[in-house]
Amino acid sequence: MSETIGSASLLARAEELIDRAVKAGADAADAVVVRGRSRSVSVRLGKVEGTEASESDDFSLRVFVGKRVASVSANPGFDLQLLAERAVAMAKASPEDPFASLADPADLASTWPDLELFDATDVSSDELTEAALAMEAAALAVAGVTNSSGAGASAGMGGLVLATSHGFSGAYSATRFGRSVSVIAGEGTGMERDYDYDSRLYFADLRDAGDIGRTAGERAVKRIGPRQVPTMKDVTVVFDPRMARGIAGHIAGAINGASVARKTSFLRDKMGKQVLKTGLRVTDDPLVVRGSSSRPFDGEGVTGKRLDMIEDGVLNHWFLSTSTANELGLHTNGRGVRGGTAVSPACTNLALEPGDMAPEDLIRSVGTGFYVTELIGQGVNMVTGEYSRGASGFWIENGELAYPVSEVTIASNLADMFMRITPASDIDRKFGVAAPTLAIEGMTLAGK
Repeated sequence: MSETIGSASLLARAEELIDRAVKAGADAADAVVVRGRSRSVSVRLGKVEGTEASESDDFSLRVFVGKRVASVSANPGFDLQLLAERAVAMAKASPEDPFASLADPADLASTWPDLELFDATDVSSDELTEAALAMEAAALAVAGVTNSSGAGASAGMGGLVLATSHGFSGAYSATRFGRSVSVIAGEGTGMERDYDYDSRLYFADLRDAGDIGRTAGERAVKRIGPRQVPTMKDVTVVFDPRMARGIAGHIAGAINGASVARKTSFLRDKMGKQVLKTGLRVTDDPLVVRGSSSRPFDGEGVTGKRLDMIEDGVLNHWFLSTSTANELGLHTNGRGVRGGTAVSPACTNLALEPGDMAPEDLIRSVGTGFYVTELIGQGVNMVTGEYSRGASGFWIENGELAYPVSEVTIASNLADMFMRITPASDIDRKFGVAAPTLAIEGMTLAGK
């Protein structure tokens, strides 16, 4: 995989597209190319089930005529002049948008750091197949594992090429390598499934395929013979790191400026107020070297900086792009992300920062409670904060994981949950949304 394949020619084409749009009557414009290259292999029961490969360079042009804006998309072989003229004609016929604009020229990045996002390692389909087969074989070798749901390995690259009429011109690429496996333990109606995976920017940083497979198999076997527990209130629920990342994701969604502007966040009136338990901190940093969601500049050419989104439990910032910031009467903080022809704010490397307690000590301190390893369903209302999810995991008794539990529902309100979080120390920052094991008091558990 080469980071530089076509980048210069794509950037030149984007810059020419901007020139043509301005000559066609646009007051301002930006052009973006979202790049994608991927290769993947899936296997099941020792046989290759599928191989896939894809390449794409998706162009989009956004033009402004006064307060009117329009966006169009095209494949690489398009006619520059026709696309520019079409976009301008569409903008002239569009209703005014008082908030849409390019980023202020003063905010545009002129230089940016090398974040080491690109690994030139070329991984062949044979190597991907070998890793997938090794994961599955290691999982099936675990005593009690009876079947496989499949394993897969992938390698890919994504990137952004951006040019604006305000003078910004830049490009970057990031690689991604992944491995995953899912297996079944037990027989008949007593079958249980679990999985494991890893995803990294650098191939050499991936966990060993055999280790991923063994972990998936061991997790599935531990779930055999689950019990139901009675319905009860005021239960302390402990979320393992895989599930805890979902809680951190809910925090990110609730402090997204677009949700605040649409009034679809239950935290929309909480700026400057306490939203998490005292002492807790949520950070977001787009400039982490080799960070999973790092970027030298955002989808509008603005370089963001590390922010304490929530400090000592108090909300300090929304995630903002230029248009969202305009709507809220604020200033962008470089969190704009391209999605098709639109720009919207999103987090980068988000972390719900860890505490001091080892996860084993946190579980021990709970005494009696529920340790969640899987969540089911989409029962989260971000407007009201109401939270209700099917769950399975392990019952905590005398400070230890005692036996597997399934077919229960955990419920509360995110606003209350956020104020009752106790984090452990076991955070893995190699994920774009990172969180340690989390204990949340006062939840309702609906069982038998």
